[in-house]
Amino acid sequence: MNKQHLDNTPPKGLRVSLFVTCLADLFRPSVAFASIKLLEQAGCEVTVPLQQTCCGQPTYNTGDYESTIPLARQVIETLEPADYVVAPSGSCAGMICHHYPRLLEGEWRDRALQLAAKTFELTTFLSDIAHIKLNGRVPVKLPTVTYHDSCAGLRELGIK
Repeated sequence: MNKQHLDNTPPKGLRVSLFVTCLADLFRPSVAFASIKLLEQAGCEVTVPLQQTCCGQPTYNTGDYESTIPLARQVIETLEPADYVVAPSGSCAGMICHHYPRLLEGEWRDRALQLAAKTFELTTFLSDIAHIKLNGRVPVKLPTVTYHDSCAGLRELGIK
C-alpha cells in the first residue's frame, strides 16, 4: 500500500511513538517496520524510543505486580512525550490502557491514565484517529482474506 491507495490522508504532524512490543522486537521485526511504513504513509511522524521496554504483561499475568511496576513506570516515562502511542498488538495496548491505571497509585496512576488516553492498537489508530480509508483503487487483485478477532483486541479493546 502506498499514498496513492489512501483516501483522507490526515494533516502532517501527528507525532506517534511506536511501542514495538517484545515479540516484534525479538521475533518479528518485520511487524515493527511494516507498522512504521503504514504510519508514515498515513502522514505521521514516527519515533521509536530506544528506552522502551516490555510492557510488563508477562509478569502482571502471573501476579508478580512488584516486578511489573518498574516496567510500567519506565514505559510511561518513555512514551508520555508523544502525541499518540501506537502498538501493533492488542495485548500490549490493553496492558497500557487498562492494567497500568489499576496497577499504579498516586501520581503514577494519573500519568498512566494520561498515557492510556492516547494509546491505540495500530489498526484502531489508522481507522479512528488517522481516518485512513482505502479508496478502492488497489492496482493488484487481492486474494480473499479472513479477519480473526484477536483475544486481547476483542476482549480488552473492543476491536471488531
